[in-house]
Amino acid sequence: MCRLPPPTLDDVIPASDAAQIAAAADGSRDALAALYERHGGTVYALALRMLGNPSDAEDVLQDVFVGLPQALRRYEERGTFAAWLRLVTARAALARRRHLRPMESLDPTLGAPRTDLALRVDLEAALARLPDSLRIPFILRAVEGLSHGEIGALLELSPANAMQRFSRACKLLRGYLDRGP
Repeated sequence: MCRLPPPTLDDVIPASDAAQIAAAADGSRDALAALYERHGGTVYALALRMLGNPSDAEDVLQDVFVGLPQALRRYEERGTFAAWLRLVTARAALARRRHLRPMESLDPTLGAPRTDLALRVDLEAALARLPDSLRIPFILRAVEGLSHGEIGALLELSPANAMQRFSRACKLLRGYLDRGP
């Protein structure tokens, strides 16, 4: 049996990101701009899904990248940079959520290109009906791919509770989609 060597930092963080991360942590505006170009869309999309409002998502995008040089000094280079940045974004969106009014509705015209517009609109409407306590864990798991442990740590829940909320969200979404809006 062939054993593979453990992953190196180069396997986890592409060289272009690693250099930009180090430079941005030292205050380089060019490096920060390069990280923004590469990851800004992902940050915005996650914030938009969590908050449901383009204006609030733009504010989170700005907050994340304004605070990124300082946050990068605490970055421990475990896992991928993109995954770490998603956690930073989710925390920023949750902090913003605490200070905002409850979400009125998700804009069904936002998001990835659609293959079946009617299903996408129904799904967005069903997601909007979920309470925050279920919608956010669902988005973090189903859309962003975070583990139940990561979600639990982010939301200050046990991994089992994060899994339970995800399961409840799935069950409610199935019911909403079967019954219609």
